[in-house]
Amino acid sequence: MLTRRLSLFATLALSFLLVSGAQAADTVRLATTTSTYNSGLLDYLLPQFEEDHPYQIQVIPVGTGKALRLGRDGDVDLVLTHAPAAEKAFVDAGYGVEPHGVMYNDFVIVGPSSDPAGIDGGDDATSAFATLAGQGATFISRGDDSGTDKKEKHLWEEAGVTPDFEGFRAAGQGMGEVLKMASELQGYTLTDRGTWLAMKDKLDLEIMVEGDTGLFNPYQVILVNPERYDGLNTQGARALAEWLISDEGQDLIDAFRLNDKALFHASAGETVDPTSAVHESD
Repeated sequence: MLTRRLSLFATLALSFLLVSGAQAADTVRLATTTSTYNSGLLDYLLPQFEEDHPYQIQVIPVGTGKALRLGRDGDVDLVLTHAPAAEKAFVDAGYGVEPHGVMYNDFVIVGPSSDPAGIDGGDDATSAFATLAGQGATFISRGDDSGTDKKEKHLWEEAGVTPDFEGFRAAGQGMGEVLKMASELQGYTLTDRGTWLAMKDKLDLEIMVEGDTGLFNPYQVILVNPERYDGLNTQGARALAEWLISDEGQDLIDAFRLNDKALFHASAGETVDPTSAVHESD
């Protein structure tokens, strides 16, 4: 009887391991930005991919810097990010392969309707940042090494400003939380347009500055290099990447709307001119 019980236990344990292994093989780990997550885009896209493919997508929404670090460590199968210089370094160092442009939107500077810094209506982000620093305005920074944070740091550098003025606060949070903080504190921040459109009705903020070509915001999907790490689901990752840049995936990205406004614009296979890509939404 003991032998039969042990045999049954062993069979059940083996079955569990086999099932677990099958589930793991069917899972694709996607590290992506909080902007694609907070905007609702992935909740819209991924069920449609999963319906026709034998994979379940595990979304890990973090800043671009963290997403690329997860890829560099082999902890995810692919990344979807928006920091071109960091992505190029990731690929050049051999951590990522098969990069593809997927879509774009742009960044905007938002702030309170009272606009104490007087930047409303501008289209020069660098000048606006210089004014915010000069006025000591309340500015909520992502401070999380995300793609938005990288863009913000570049703008401060272009403005010749070290962001240590009185009103500057680094939150170390995702875009949604930073927008909430800026609204509560009646401060300014830099945000991608997609998250802004998804959240603006819940915020006491308005767009202050938009239309600068320097605020162009492209997204890429990149596979983690399978030659560097064991255990990656490269087959599933490639299936997702290829679907995102397929006619079906691109049409769905273009069709995604919130309050009848496009949050992202599909761009696979295109060389997008930022002068024509940056646009006004309201």
